[in-house]
Amino acid sequence: MPRIFPGPEVKYLPLVSSLPSLLTARVEAVAGIDPELRPATKPQFGHFQSNVALRLAKTEGRPPREVAQRIVDALEVDDLCEPLEIAGPGFINFRLRSSVLARAVSEQLADPRSGVLEAEQPSTVVIDYSAPNVAKQMHVGHLRSTIIGDCLNRVLRAVGHTVIAQNHIGDWGTQFGMLVEQILEDQIDVAELDLASAEALYTKANAHFKSDDAFANRARARVVALQSGDAETREIWQQLIDISLAGFNAAYARLGVLLTDDDLAGESTYNDDLAAVAAELEADGTAVIDDGALCVFVEGFNSPMIVRKRDGGFGYATSDLAAVRRRVRELGAHRIIYVVGAPQSFHFDQVFAVARKAGFLPDTVSAEHVAFGQVLGPDGKKFSTREGTAVTLNTLLDAAEEKAAPAIALAAVKYADLSTGLNKDYVFDVDRMVATTGNTGPYLQYAHARVCQVLRKAEAEGLVDQQQITVLDEPAEQSLALLLTRFGETVEEVAATLQPHKLCTYLYDVSGALAVFYEQCPVLKSEGEVRASRLALCQATRKVLAEGLDLLGIEALERM
Repeated sequence: MPRIFPGPEVKYLPLVSSLPSLLTARVEAVAGIDPELRPATKPQFGHFQSNVALRLAKTEGRPPREVAQRIVDALEVDDLCEPLEIAGPGFINFRLRSSVLARAVSEQLADPRSGVLEAEQPSTVVIDYSAPNVAKQMHVGHLRSTIIGDCLNRVLRAVGHTVIAQNHIGDWGTQFGMLVEQILEDQIDVAELDLASAEALYTKANAHFKSDDAFANRARARVVALQSGDAETREIWQQLIDISLAGFNAAYARLGVLLTDDDLAGESTYNDDLAAVAAELEADGTAVIDDGALCVFVEGFNSPMIVRKRDGGFGYATSDLAAVRRRVRELGAHRIIYVVGAPQSFHFDQVFAVARKAGFLPDTVSAEHVAFGQVLGPDGKKFSTREGTAVTLNTLLDAAEEKAAPAIALAAVKYADLSTGLNKDYVFDVDRMVATTGNTGPYLQYAHARVCQVLRKAEAEGLVDQQQITVLDEPAEQSLALLLTRFGETVEEVAATLQPHKLCTYLYDVSGALAVFYEQCPVLKSEGEVRASRLALCQATRKVLAEGLDLLGIEALERM
């Protein structure tokens, strides 16, 4: 789960939109506790079973079947279910009416939003993600941040929120003093650099900085020149940014994500706010001078946040405070989400706590750190080069594209990332990831392509476009239909919990149910109303798979 720091008035709960959720709500209203509906183990038991009577019997001191009968007698679900059954020691079996299922899926097929309800209170959500460093290639950590952030951006937009992406690139600080000084010393024409060569130059400058005190002093002076607006320094700095943005944008285009230059909000954009933030914190007593530094002490943290160093400089914690302040005051954020690696958890805990204390983050605004784990190599160790450095994003994508076409390779990479619980590490195993069987992105793409093929054949045979599901007599039809009705609820849950793997699991289940449906329910070889209804069910499935894959940032291929 993401680390969430909501104010007391902030709640993000998924809306009730599916038949199982509606049924759950009605049973809970009578029983007083969650019925914990579970899919029935066999078709003859209906669609769902609940042990709610067995659990209540212990507290009520009555036989479970007697408690079950009381619940059944009080329930009003005739509009949803066939007559309820009490089985065994007191289980309650629920069988949804096939006409109810058929109507629900037909309405979902006709709905432009495919059953995804718009949030009752649409809000402004700011998402901070990707955040590569200028003059460095994007590496595996940026891959995860970018893919996860893009998915959350798409999902939150789908439920009606206004999403403001913020790409907090590292474009300020000591490293630019080193870089600019090295460029001037080597008389390098910056216009001839690309992102890879700029990174090589950074490596050289960093080594020079550590080994040569005179160079280090010149580099520190160059940082002051940058901060003071020296024209020559600023010109080279801007050239480095332009080179980096070209590389970043090429990577974003390759990844197929929504980020553009309009979403840039690098560290440099907060530079002019830092002194004001410090002054505001000191003026109201939130920050105090301690050993020459301006610090904020917050209960529960062993060390203070240093807002201003003894030498008068500011660190990136101050930039993050300035970012929170601006996102609330100027961007009007109701919810702020940071998609950043798990090692930064303490940092964000402290930033949020200080921002709360300072009033930058009011009780009506939530702040969440969506932390993610590492990408591991096939050996189960941190994925790195032989030199121990992080593997670049392009290297990973190249490895996947050696095994599959670009759209399939990208689906494999994104799905492997998103289908894993975010806090968990995952293994970058290309052969497994690109497989069209098993729980993979290409398997979902194949399911979509397969249903598209059926619909193309139907069109070629002159069958009219079917939009109404009317016959759901077979268990495989009903299972698929029932799953489809949960699409909206699943999307809403991801928007609330920020857990993309739940959407991945849902789409995998739909793909599996579709495969069973193919095996047990002939579509084109059936006739009359049955064929028409099954074609409509195929249409509804295609629509859910396509829209679900799009929310993951994966292309829904029509042919594979």
